[in-house]
Amino acid sequence: MADLHFEIQEGVATIRLNRPDSRNAFSMEMIDLWIKALEEVRDNDAIRVLVLTGNGKAFCAGGDIKAMKQGLGFMDVTGHEEKDLTTTGLARKNSLWKYIQRIPLLMEEIDKPTIAAINGDAIGAGLDMSLQCDIRIASEKARLGEGYVNAAIVPGDGGGYFLPRLIGIDKALELLWTGRIIDAQEASDMGLITKSVAHDSLMEETYKLANKLARGPQQVIRLMKRTVYQGLKTDLRTSLDMVSSFMGIVTEHPDYQEGINAISEKRKPKFK
Repeated sequence: MADLHFEIQEGVATIRLNRPDSRNAFSMEMIDLWIKALEEVRDNDAIRVLVLTGNGKAFCAGGDIKAMKQGLGFMDVTGHEEKDLTTTGLARKNSLWKYIQRIPLLMEEIDKPTIAAINGDAIGAGLDMSLQCDIRIASEKARLGEGYVNAAIVPGDGGGYFLPRLIGIDKALELLWTGRIIDAQEASDMGLITKSVAHDSLMEETYKLANKLARGPQQVIRLMKRTVYQGLKTDLRTSLDMVSSFMGIVTEHPDYQEGINAISEKRKPKFK
């Protein structure tokens, strides 16, 4: 069985981590398949929404602690079993850049909505993978935390970038410095997840939202995502100039006319 499953149904792509016996900790095969799946999501216009989840009781435990304990260092990241690859700081840096760090960079290139369905524990890099998604829906049984401090390592895959942007600097540092594990309710209260749902209805709720987004006006949805994320990095004048260009584009799209007609005719729109 592959360490990651990737499927597309009715415009919704699902990446499902598949190492349940290892709490979906990273393997080289998983990372390779993950990168290829994200490239497909980015480039395939038939894909409108991405869902990320895990098989088994855990969402993702991040790095493979067993591999680290055996002295293989970053084998869970790179998949290379030659121990000399991990003997220098530069080699470890390059390994992260070439493999695991490609995932957040690819996620940033995806204009389509991305949803994490957190089915269980999301720890360390596992939590960080969910932070890269636009929306996080968590099972009530999920536990979340940045466990890096317990292994005396720093978050190497973007946790230090995404976390303060979601919950603020002080709360981010508290979670990073203590390695504290929190439940879904506390995560919801602090804005770490979008919402918590009953465990048995997690995937139903996730796909309900994913399918709704997949039926929406795709160009508008993608430009809205650009507006929000680019707006975090620029000034008001630049953002307004950009969004006025977007408005000029979308009002020439057939979806605009369909939306206007549907509102005036008091019916649901049928976007292409």
